[in-house]
Amino acid sequence: MYIAMNRFRVVPESTEAFEELWRTRKSHLDQMPGFIEFHMLKGEDKNDHVLYASHTVWESRETFEAWTRSEAFRASHANAGRGGPRLYLGHPEFEGFEVIQRIPA
Repeated sequence: MYIAMNRFRVVPESTEAFEELWRTRKSHLDQMPGFIEFHMLKGEDKNDHVLYASHTVWESRETFEAWTRSEAFRASHANAGRGGPRLYLGHPEFEGFEVIQRIPA
């Protein structure tokens, strides 16, 4: 398995707009072979920003990379800049992880 995460530093007064943007976004993830699940995580309020992280789980790094080259990826990110600088502090920060251990419920 492979986990792909993006961290977002969202301006505190823009958290509702950020969450609405994600709730109403068409992700197209369900169309992709190898996609397992998605989570949008809300972290702590750090005074100048609230930390969020998108978290997708894939069968493999290869299925994730195929997603990043797909038309579905381009379609789901077509309005990515719509939030603009008033929502974010800086750009999202990507982190990718190979799963080396999994303990199911």
